[in-house]
Amino acid sequence: MEGAGSWEALEWTKTEPVTRSVSHLNLDCLLEAERVIVEGYGVVLVNINVAGTLFVTNFRLLFLSEGTRNIVPLGTIPLATIEKFNKMAVKIQSTPRNTDKASPQRLLQVTGKDMRIIVFGFRPWTKQRRAIFDALVRCTKPERIWDLYAFTCGPSKFSNTNPKVRLLNEYFRLLGRGFHHASKSMIEDESFTFSNDLWRISDRNSNYTMCQSYPFALVIPKSISDEEVFQASTFRARCRIPVVSWCHPENGAVLARSSQPLVGIMMNTRSNADEKLVAALCTQLVGGGQLRRKLYIADARPRKNALANGAMGGGSESSSNYFQSEIVFFGIDNIHAMRESFTRLRDYLDTHGAASSDGMSSFLRHGGWTWGGGNLSSMSASVSTLGDSGWLIHVQSVLAGSAWIAARIAKESASVLVHCSDGWDRTTQLVSLANLLLDPYYRTFAGFQALVEKDWLAFGHPFSDRVGMPTVSGGTGNMPFELTRQAPTGSLSSSPVRQTPGSSQTPSSSHAQNNYSPIFLQVYFFKLSSTMTSL
Repeated sequence: MEGAGSWEALEWTKTEPVTRSVSHLNLDCLLEAERVIVEGYGVVLVNINVAGTLFVTNFRLLFLSEGTRNIVPLGTIPLATIEKFNKMAVKIQSTPRNTDKASPQRLLQVTGKDMRIIVFGFRPWTKQRRAIFDALVRCTKPERIWDLYAFTCGPSKFSNTNPKVRLLNEYFRLLGRGFHHASKSMIEDESFTFSNDLWRISDRNSNYTMCQSYPFALVIPKSISDEEVFQASTFRARCRIPVVSWCHPENGAVLARSSQPLVGIMMNTRSNADEKLVAALCTQLVGGGQLRRKLYIADARPRKNALANGAMGGGSESSSNYFQSEIVFFGIDNIHAMRESFTRLRDYLDTHGAASSDGMSSFLRHGGWTWGGGNLSSMSASVSTLGDSGWLIHVQSVLAGSAWIAARIAKESASVLVHCSDGWDRTTQLVSLANLLLDPYYRTFAGFQALVEKDWLAFGHPFSDRVGMPTVSGGTGNMPFELTRQAPTGSLSSSPVRQTPGSSQTPSSSHAQNNYSPIFLQVYFFKLSSTMTSL
């Protein structure tokens, strides 16, 4: 996207000079408590060659068409979904109508986390681009989290319960105790330890002293004491022990989750408490007695990666140490591979999309061929480029793993324990998607909210890292202004070292790198696909 001639000449004569400001009071498109910070007139959305007015508000970058004053969705993006933005100057070759030496076009490129690359062109000899850029710098990096629009727009108009109360109510539903209703007082006096014949809700982590990244309440086998839970926690990375995520209401099989075991480089370290806890996941009631069902231990990682983790103290289970179990590796790549693949996919869409950032459709860029016919070699090259991104392979791996888990539970009445390294990225993807497949409640709006709260928020998915909550890196001159992840207080190093329950570590240099990755974005797309399919 650099160099002379990358854009066709922008016809600024399409836009009449604006001599007066549009009253913000007349902008009916503004949301509650949304306010305009700065605005630029006669701006061109280069992707589709449409002129209009560009606003920076405390919530979004808002682009209105010049003629209709309607919102142009392509040029409108919430500030929290902007990955980076930078200024560019592109020299445009002169045309027969304009033989004078043209000045470089002032452009602002905005890269979104939603696969968009948006380019705005500004009139020469104005300071509008600088004003827009400076406003983005200020608004995308609030000094306090409370300055985000989500908090400044005021209290919610909808009555909402405490998230701990909602989590307990979901646990009650899973255990067949939906007639119980959680309350704040129940949490305060820790009287929420309900149970059924096989499973119980433990308050061992009520003060987060055992595991800081696990919820205050845990569903565990009824036969396991809290002391055994505490002992087992020292054998799992980050003290993230095997706990129940979902119970099958008919056959009694469970979907459980954890982090990797700390078996070490020789893969021979064992824990009696951990083995007893995992074995208890296989319990089933038959004719008034207890029998064992088969257990699958699904390791989301490639096998070689799991073995490599042994050098850092981690690793994977041995089926000989876990009763009636089978170890399966799904081969799903880590967050860094997902991020790189997402970047390549976004570049592909920008190159072959109908509204690309250089203002040219794929029809024009590739000499007139289209998906509907024409040059098959060009089409093959495009498909090859999409394949090179690796995105479809990653999607296939996650979906296939989730479907496999759901099938084992629903068809074989087997229990499944899922983990990766830390158990908060690939594990969360697989568990939540399997939940969607197994339980139709999670395919409703209320159910999907419960699923996100239960398996993402409560189980410590690092949202601030993965969605790239902004900190500033660079941004001087024409250099990109990148919104990179912010290391949270009390971050843990990437090495799965053995920890004392409740302890924390300081961030390592490797952990301070960019850990943005479209983990939740992938699952959200899957959720939309399943919703559309069911409709």
